[in-house]
Amino acid sequence: MGDLMDDDVIPLVRKYALQNALEYDGEGQVGSTLGRLLSERQDLRPKAKDLMSLVSKEVLKANKSMNENGPDYVRREIENIDPSAVNRVRQEKNAGLKPLENTEGGVVLRFAPNPNGPLSLGHSRGIVINKHYAVNYSGKIVLRFDDTDTVVKPPLVEAYEWIIEDFEWLTGSKPDISIKASERMPIYMEYASKLLSEGYGYVCECSSDDFKTHRISMTPCPHRNRSPEENLELWRIMKNGGMEPGDAIIRVKTDMTLPNPALRDWPAWRIQKNIHPLVGDLYNVWPLLDFQSAIEDHEQGVTHIIRGKDLMDSTRKQILLYDHFGWTYPETLYWGRVSIHDQGSFSTSKMREDIGLGVYNGWDDPRLPTLMSMRKRGYDPNAIKSFWTEMGITQKDVAISLDSLNAVNSAKIDPTSRRISVIMDPVEIEITGDVPKKAVLPFHPDDQSLGNRHHSTKLGRVIIERVDQEDRIRLKDFADISNINNNYHIVSTERSDDRKIINWISAESVKDCTLVIPDGADLSRKNCLVEDTELSVGEVIQMERNGFAKVMQWSDDLRVLHWLHR
Repeated sequence: MGDLMDDDVIPLVRKYALQNALEYDGEGQVGSTLGRLLSERQDLRPKAKDLMSLVSKEVLKANKSMNENGPDYVRREIENIDPSAVNRVRQEKNAGLKPLENTEGGVVLRFAPNPNGPLSLGHSRGIVINKHYAVNYSGKIVLRFDDTDTVVKPPLVEAYEWIIEDFEWLTGSKPDISIKASERMPIYMEYASKLLSEGYGYVCECSSDDFKTHRISMTPCPHRNRSPEENLELWRIMKNGGMEPGDAIIRVKTDMTLPNPALRDWPAWRIQKNIHPLVGDLYNVWPLLDFQSAIEDHEQGVTHIIRGKDLMDSTRKQILLYDHFGWTYPETLYWGRVSIHDQGSFSTSKMREDIGLGVYNGWDDPRLPTLMSMRKRGYDPNAIKSFWTEMGITQKDVAISLDSLNAVNSAKIDPTSRRISVIMDPVEIEITGDVPKKAVLPFHPDDQSLGNRHHSTKLGRVIIERVDQEDRIRLKDFADISNINNNYHIVSTERSDDRKIINWISAESVKDCTLVIPDGADLSRKNCLVEDTELSVGEVIQMERNGFAKVMQWSDDLRVLHWLHR
């Protein structure tokens, strides 16, 4: 470490490690701690790699202090380094979402998914942040299904209900307004007719390649100067099925010399004759998203739009349309892309295909990044809400690990998760000496209201992990054991020294169990042993040593746990 081990750096690392441990209940992360350090000491950025060893060491110490001594002790440790640091971190955590501007006339926001499949973790950002602002400003949130593409992203009829269920799970309430764009086609058609009749749009029969040439050369296509009457007649023919896909589209008339090529006479309507799952073959023409979304935002009185920065061109197109109609465009905020590298690359269409082929066991398969899957696995929706609100809105692209969300989730579920001993690689040992006839272990170290586990130990036989066969061990909450010549002898029921604490199960109170673990593209099923206790299906428990899991089946004949995370 060399010159990094100085009087300034070490206390800083320790402070941020302790802050992280305090915030995430003893599950502080190296990456987060290092990030905070480098934010304060940017001069250390070139030495980030060298700092990892020190940061890792301090994070381990801080987490241990939090787990063994509790939050009050850790707060005192932080205050000894920097008296203002405890308050400062809490202020930073609560500062994720900034106030909205121009809210005097009320606030209406929208979340507008395409129902071509269930929602993903990425979609949840839109629900959480829009709902947050709607609540904070006593406003409304519109759930709008953008389902007007029957070819590239055809709607899935089941997805409408799935999305509503995900929305309610995340927010705890129904959306204030729910709209299916496909059921509002007459409104969009009226505005298309208005666009044509007032000379703000035209029917273009150029091929895509021909129009691309016009767009690049900044020259109008030969159809641009058609009269409103000609355009309306062609529009009638399009609607009535007299043209085929690709024969014609409606374009919004802008300026073919605009610096941004994407804005030059952008397309608003196209011909599509695929069957729609809700409205069948009722329509031969469908609006493109930029047109449909702009019209619906106006119809619903949307005041604030929060969207990805990749949609800035959509905003620019829609402003030009709003200008034609004499409307005021909503306030718009943008966020950058958040990639969660643990989840890999999943497209809705590919997931749909793989489910059909039997690669995955449905949309809630634990290997998939859907909210259905996360709900089934046992994530707390409040953790997802905290995760996104603390991240806030920034146009900076961010790459994070799923561990960041898991740390937040751990903090949410730990206080109510009962502890259960699960042994993955079991070995039985016999204890000699003055062995108590029973063991009483708490379900939770900090909440006595969750009760106790009672195990008979009169036979003196216990199950432990094979790797824990050491000479000096402590059976958690029970006894100190020493191994002399393969004779495990009880030393004390009270903790007598710093020997390793291990989890265990009485051989008289053990049952077979299966632990299902998602591992990338694989889904492994591991046989294990679990203590004999009553659990409820759907309950999230903490497996001592092995992290959190959800109870999927629990009967005398079959016990199945689905692993959640550490």
